[in-house]
Amino acid sequence: MRFSIDDYAKTFKMSKEMIHNKIRTKRLNYIIEAGVTYIIVPRSSLDDESKRSLLEAQKTKAATTPPPAPAKTSIGMVISLYQKENHHLKLKIKELEAKIDSLIHDKEQMLIAERYRIEEIYTAKDEQLKSILEVLSTKLMLSQNTTVHDVVATQPQNLSFASSGVIELKRYLKFIGIGSEGRKNIRNRFSQAYGSDIRVIQKEGEFYVDLSKYDYTDLL
Repeated sequence: MRFSIDDYAKTFKMSKEMIHNKIRTKRLNYIIEAGVTYIIVPRSSLDDESKRSLLEAQKTKAATTPPPAPAKTSIGMVISLYQKENHHLKLKIKELEAKIDSLIHDKEQMLIAERYRIEEIYTAKDEQLKSILEVLSTKLMLSQNTTVHDVVATQPQNLSFASSGVIELKRYLKFIGIGSEGRKNIRNRFSQAYGSDIRVIQKEGEFYVDLSKYDYTDLL
């Protein structure tokens, strides 16, 4: 059994000074709980009178001791609670801001990629349109009714065009898909043949071909 100092003094008819002296000299077994010193006494060492006295003292103490008051909430506890809650909310806000930044970045990348894709589409469409217009222009020229006077080999520069099938050489080469380097080589061959080959027609510095009259396979 354990006794407080007051209970031990009443039960064993001993002064508190003597009890404290025995505690200091370690002649009593004791423990300290929540700042209160309790003396440990084996139940077998108590006589009947001491047991009755102890039981009555415990009953009286239980009847007169008020129940412990509930712990009061201090201002410091409230502030600490608000600080913890504030810290938690700040972390949540940072997480949300990071997610928003990530979404905005992803959306910007998608818009940039979409803009590049649209630009590529329009560029390809422009190239296709240019090619179509060139083909249409070439076909229109081929369909025009023009005539060419008889060609004199010694004076090929004095020409007028009036028969069908006459087309500018560079346009014809583009139409049949000859590249720039190939067109350059063919023009050089036409330049070398000019004046000696009746098929080679030139006007204002540009070469022409008359597909309705001549075959240019050997020059192409």
